[in-house]
This record gives sequence, structure tokens and C-alpha cells, in this order.
Amino acid sequence: MIRLSEGRNGARILAFGHYQPDNVVTNDDLAARGVDTNDAWIRSRVGIVERRIALEDESMLDLAVAAGGKALAASGLTAADIDLVIVATCTAETQVPNASATVAFRLGIQAPGAFDVNAACAGFAYALSTASDAIRAGSAKNVLVVGAEKFSPWIDWTDRTTCIIFADGAGAAVVTGADVPQVGPVVWGSDGENADKIMVQDRNSFLSQDGQAVFRWATTALHPVALEACRRAGIDPSELAAFVPHQANLRIIRGIAKKLNAPNAVIAEDIVNAGNTSAASIPMALSRMIERGDVKSGEPALIIGFGAGLTYAAQVIQIP
Repeated sequence: MIRLSEGRNGARILAFGHYQPDNVVTNDDLAARGVDTNDAWIRSRVGIVERRIALEDESMLDLAVAAGGKALAASGLTAADIDLVIVATCTAETQVPNASATVAFRLGIQAPGAFDVNAACAGFAYALSTASDAIRAGSAKNVLVVGAEKFSPWIDWTDRTTCIIFADGAGAAVVTGADVPQVGPVVWGSDGENADKIMVQDRNSFLSQDGQAVFRWATTALHPVALEACRRAGIDPSELAAFVPHQANLRIIRGIAKKLNAPNAVIAEDIVNAGNTSAASIPMALSRMIERGDVKSGEPALIIGFGAGLTYAAQVIQIP
């Protein structure tokens, strides 16, 4: 008979960390570069005022290491305690080797399990659920989960449908076991029929998207997913202290939040000053909310990631 490892009843997040490049690009900066747009147009369409763009010599791995290091330092654990590293990204410069093993090495984490997750903008929620399940199954004890993106090399900086939206950054969380679960069940899925609505056509192409189609999908299909995540976690929306959706578009964020009807929740609107950082957006927004004191330790928050694939995932977590 094959023996199985003993797991834990649940998982909890010990700490978040985030990192943004220093280089700020405003809407006026984009217009000055010759993009057919202006500050008022961008604010009205997507709600973005400015975004961070990494310099050429600052890689996605650099962003991931910086955010992961901050989360690890805040967690109270050491590199020796981490036995699994998961990096969620869709902007790796190469597919081989993966990002996670290099991130682990650079943080001094010795011989952990290491793999990447590509669920685009839903990547962090997918990776967090995978980390929670690994801990519950006994496959890991302490997991570093990182969402990191350097979108700038994948963007056509003359295409206003993408260049005004996407940005660079990273967010991370350290996840450990808990007798009382603090990471709720995931509700996830995909709509592959519409995978071509956000895509990179081939190795020589930039990111493209059908913004109107994605907007219609996000504002009609996702609030039931958010509500189901609350139901499965046994949390009424009125109990939520925070709602942290993927930072795709301010109108999408507010549209989902209105249908969620969580009157006491602080709504993350990191998009305004950070842009759309895909898999990094949720952990980065949470880290910044905690840093500002917008939420308190122990309070419930709902996260939902969604984007290319089309993929989505939602779960309720307890703020560390």
C-alpha cells in the first residue's frame, strides 16, 4: 500500500510583499511619445493616471526576486523554511528555464519544488490555490507564491489599445499551514472559445486584445464567480472587509463590485497608479492596502483574477 504525506487542515497567508520599478510613465508622457491619445481619454476609458515601466536592464526575474524577498522578510520565516516556490507570469522572456527555480536560487532557497503558472491575469489566484492545496495534501509546508510581469517588451508602444493599459511590477505572498483554514476554496474556470480575445500571435508579435469583448465578458460573467467563492467559503459579501479584483480596468472593477454588493468592503483600485500588471496586480494591490492600513489583520477579503485564456479564479482569504 502506498503511503501519503500528512497534510494540514488548511492554509494561511503569513505576509505579502510587492515591488514596482522606479520609472513612472504618465498619460501625458504617452501622448508626448506620439500615441494617439490624451490624459482625459485614458482616464475615461480605463481609469489609469500613471503606470510603472521597468528599465531595459531590469528583468521580470528582478521584479519577482524583489517582491518575493520582501514577502519572505515580512513572514518571519527564513529561506530555509520554504520548500515550494511558484511564480505566476505570462511575460517570461524564455520558456526554458522556468522563472521559479531562478527566483528561489537568488533568494537563497535551497532545492525547493519550483514551477511556473501561466494563467495570465488570473495567475496569482491559480498559484495561491495550488499552494494551499499542496499544503493541505502534505506536499509542501511553506510556499512562496509570486506574481511578476514585465509587459513592456511585449507591448507595441504605438498601439493605444494596449500601451495605455499594461505595466510592470510584482507581488508575492508566503503561505503556510493552518489548523483553521484562512484560504478559502477556489472557484475557477475558463472560456477557451474566446482565447483569441487576448493573445500574442507568435514569437515575433506583440500582445493584442479585443478590449470591448473582454469588457463585456468581465462585466457580465464574473460577478457570479465572485459570489460563488463567497458562498463556498461561508462568507456573506456584507462581511467582506476588502474586494481585490485583478486590476484590469477601473470601469470593470467598479462594475463587478457593484454587482457583488459588499457595502463594507474597501475596493482595490490600484489600477489608477499602477496600471494593469496581470498576475502581479492582486498581490501588489493587497500588499499596498496592508501597507497603507486600509485593511486589518484577520479580516476577510475576496480576490478574483481574470484575463487571457480566457481564465478566471476567485477565493476568499484572511488578511495576514
